[in-house]
Amino acid sequence: MNSVAPPLAAAPARALPAWRSLEFVVGVLLTGAMCLLVLFSPWIFPDRGSAMDLAARLSPPFVQWAHPLGTDPLGRDVLARVLVGGRISLMVGFLSVAGASVLGIVIGLVAGYYRGFWDMVLMRCVDVQLALPFILIALTFISILGGGLGNIILFMILSQWVQFARLVRGMVLSVREREYVQAARAFGVRDLAMMRHHILPNVIGPVIILMTLNVANNILLESSLTFLGLGVDPLIPSWGGMLADGRTYMQTAWWVSVFPGVAIMLTVLGLNLLGDWLRDRIDPTGKTR
Repeated sequence: MNSVAPPLAAAPARALPAWRSLEFVVGVLLTGAMCLLVLFSPWIFPDRGSAMDLAARLSPPFVQWAHPLGTDPLGRDVLARVLVGGRISLMVGFLSVAGASVLGIVIGLVAGYYRGFWDMVLMRCVDVQLALPFILIALTFISILGGGLGNIILFMILSQWVQFARLVRGMVLSVREREYVQAARAFGVRDLAMMRHHILPNVIGPVIILMTLNVANNILLESSLTFLGLGVDPLIPSWGGMLADGRTYMQTAWWVSVFPGVAIMLTVLGLNLLGDWLRDRIDPTGKTR
């Protein structure tokens, strides 16, 4: 009797090279260009966007070579202020995510590895913080400690470590039961070395993705808080502050607010595209490729 051959298994999808991925290319171009322009803005504009030209106040964009993106109500160059102000927004985004991720990773590792009492205590703190409205925490924190760059970064760290802690804790609960972890434990590997060498490298991938997406989210949060008057000092150029300064001139001088908004949009878009690309590369199932 003839036997029917079993169907061939579908070949696993191969990840495209980075340079052939549209998400990667566009994300790197947008994020890299914005970071480079912001980084070198003090050398491009030595006056840091503070020089006033009252004779050219509210000049429209694309009219004068000296002010290609126009000027604000005080005659300051919009292009210079957008690039210089980006340093504050990017600094808040990167430093707050770095601090929140370190704190969340440590708490998630401890809670997931030891479980029991420490897991219960730490996760109940996470549940309590997630139950509080974000804007209520922001208003309380800023009213007690005041605004300023350092306080904004500290607030974002304390309000966002829970995301990293829950993610890491859930993955550690699974990884700690794997055979290689059990074998390392049988050989007498200490807890700290176990978490650092055997568990953390196997849970760091999704954490990097969350970090990339949270940088974009924190840039938006800083701009929103500064727009509401809860962020950095209004005298310091920032994208949120420029949006707040230009809202009263939307009908007569739209460029004062539009160009900072475009800078925020392009930066967040580039970071989100990089986050999506990283998720597709790290996804072990290959379903999103």
